[in-house]
This record gives sequence, structure tokens and C-alpha cells, in this order.
Amino acid sequence: MTDCVFCGIVSGVSPAHVVYSDDDVIAFLDLSPITRGHTLVVPRKHSSGLADLDPEIGGRMFGAGQRIAGAMRSSAIGADGVNLAMNDGRAASQTVFHSHLHVVPRHTGDKLTFAKGFLTRRAGDLESTAAVLRSALESQS
Repeated sequence: MTDCVFCGIVSGVSPAHVVYSDDDVIAFLDLSPITRGHTLVVPRKHSSGLADLDPEIGGRMFGAGQRIAGAMRSSAIGADGVNLAMNDGRAASQTVFHSHLHVVPRHTGDKLTFAKGFLTRRAGDLESTAAVLRSALESQS
């Protein structure tokens, strides 16, 4: 799909701060993160939403999300918890119509800063954040 930004990332045409990749999924940092480390897990094969997402690939997305959540907890990100979310359809605030799972690190007592993150969505140093997560994922293996 040529007009899909996530397909561009999957194919290597568009840049991204990749933290995880396997034969079925790729995970990269959100360019407008809610919190530091906010990661998107996408299937390599395009699907626009849940209706056309292969359930097996959906399971692999969730599995990658679990691994990334572990890396968020064990790394300098220092997450105390993680939100996994998938927006399906325009009414659910999906803005890129390529299935994707949000993995968002959370910290104890962060309700106000988390809510503020929805408004400010500042990228910060994505390269160092990606390096932190890649290192933590490598140490899980």
C-alpha cells in the first residue's frame, strides 16, 4: 500500500526509530508520544483494522507488546505499568489506518502528566529512547 505511512516504515522507505522487529511485526517509537517510550507495534502485512487483521498476527502483535512492556519496566524508562491499546476505526480515534498496538509506559502517580501527554505529545530524544528499549529487549533474549 503506497499511501500508508506504516507500510513505508515496514518497507524501509520511511524512517522510524525501530525497537523490535521479526518476520511478522515491527515496533517503533511513536513520533508524538504520550509518554517517553510510547511504542507502536504493527503487522508487516497491511491491515486497516481489526476486521481484516489475521488473528494469529494479532496475537504476535500482542506478544511483541508484552516483550516491549517488559523492556519498559526493566530499562531506564522505569515503567511501573503499561497501557496496551488499539484504536479501531475513526470513531475510536484511529488516525493511521494500518492496524497498530500502542504500548504506553506508565508510572505510579502519573495521572496528570499522562493526561498532559495527550495534549503536548513531545517527542524528546527518540534515538536514545529507542536505544534504551533495544538494549533491554536484547537482554531479555
